[in-house]
Amino acid sequence: MSDPIADWIDADPDPETRAELANLCADELADRFAAPLSFGTAGLRGPVRAGPNGMNLAVVIRTTAGLSAWLKDRCLGGSTVVVGRDARHGSEKFAVAAAEVLAAAGFSVVLLPRPLPTPIVAFAVRRLRAAAGVQITASHNPAADNGYKVYLDGGAQLISPSDREIEASITRVGPANLVPRTPVTPASEELLDLYVDRVASLPTGRSRTLRIALTAMHGVGGETAVTALKSAGFTDVHSVAAQFDPDPDFPTVQFPNPEEPGAADAVLALAAEVGADIALALDPDADRCAVGVRGPDGWRMLRGDETGVLLGEHVLASAPADSLVATTIVSSALLGKLAEARGARFARTLTGFKWLVRAGEGLVYAYEEAIGHCVDPESVRDKDGISAAVVAADLAAALRAEGATLLDRLDDYALEFGLHAGDQVSRRVTDLADITAMMRRLRSELPAELAGEPVEATDLAELRGQSRTDAVVLAGSTVRMVVRPSGTEPKLKCYLEVVVPVPDRSALPAARESAASRLNLLREFAEAL
Repeated sequence: MSDPIADWIDADPDPETRAELANLCADELADRFAAPLSFGTAGLRGPVRAGPNGMNLAVVIRTTAGLSAWLKDRCLGGSTVVVGRDARHGSEKFAVAAAEVLAAAGFSVVLLPRPLPTPIVAFAVRRLRAAAGVQITASHNPAADNGYKVYLDGGAQLISPSDREIEASITRVGPANLVPRTPVTPASEELLDLYVDRVASLPTGRSRTLRIALTAMHGVGGETAVTALKSAGFTDVHSVAAQFDPDPDFPTVQFPNPEEPGAADAVLALAAEVGADIALALDPDADRCAVGVRGPDGWRMLRGDETGVLLGEHVLASAPADSLVATTIVSSALLGKLAEARGARFARTLTGFKWLVRAGEGLVYAYEEAIGHCVDPESVRDKDGISAAVVAADLAAALRAEGATLLDRLDDYALEFGLHAGDQVSRRVTDLADITAMMRRLRSELPAELAGEPVEATDLAELRGQSRTDAVVLAGSTVRMVVRPSGTEPKLKCYLEVVVPVPDRSALPAARESAASRLNLLREFAEAL
């Protein structure tokens, strides 16, 4: 009888991972072969290691062969497919292998010339009217991980049932060493230049007087971001030198995600040192952008919801009437209130840009609280940290010319719509079963009130259609909490929001104290799950 483990080792085209598997004990081998990586958020993501449930050459080759067969089944054989990569461990050989498998299958492959931001693949798929795009990246995951992100026609991330169909197609692929491969010559820099030109055209304000502090978080966005900002006229850019060049080990940050506590400390320190007007932090593949500001107590990072409403109104100011803006079920309610007041349409979707960019016709802006912003869906139908950085700089420069700041604009929103204060509690686990247990306990003991206010519970797992997901919403008139497992990390996430009326500007300090107190009550509930 055939031994599937021995067969896999024999067919692994990478001598390093063959040797790795050959030296594992029986228990470790069983773990590596327990189950293959599955398609989650737009593709695969997992640790770089040998075996079916890791990111390695054999998995990438078989995944690409499955994707190729799926595209051919839809009469897309011979179409253009774009392949890009970040600078993580294994990214170069994974991208080259993916390109070679696609080329051997008869596709016209555009292999981007070097490590570049993920949004450039989304841009290129749309620009070239490609059938698909593949980016080798694990975005903001820890250094040990890598991934395989798939875009389909139009440059949007794949959704169900396509992901399940591709997964099924992969299971029908034979041994990795028998999958045909044809060498591919990397493309020129033309697509990068076109992308930068498009991003540089986004600012609508007249002022370019702005001092910017920037970090690339050891990722691939530094050079492109600086080029785009300078092409847009923002030439006073100061970068965190120690984090500017790509480094797959991310030596100065424990988790290379600007959302994580402490991750943005270096750029905030640089902003204070150079007297910057704004701080910008990209994640490693530059599809996310966090914004830092100077407040009364020093520099701090804005929450994703704060940046989201700021950029949302800035985009709407130059958008056609009745345009659509969108955010997700876990984000603040503020953008919806602002859209109604500004005569725009508003939509909420499930988490993830695969849903946000499909929110409806006339979409001009979408964001999720996890510092993802789509400011130019006409060109990039995904979150894009580079274009978000340029538009944030445009807004900050316009406000600076008026003698105002981003925090002043947020105070204006508090007066108009009430102070919307939010926070997030993330429960990181080592055993995914713990997340299942926490969700089960919550569903069995749904609270009747939160922070002293009656709430109603909506279990989104009980809904039908595309709104169905593993999440529970607890909402009252001025409090809201959404609890859900993370789609990309071993975390249970709790999204908190309270709204406090603000009758006049003098009432802001008291409103902030009240909001902080009520958020603490929500936080205590979340931490006790």
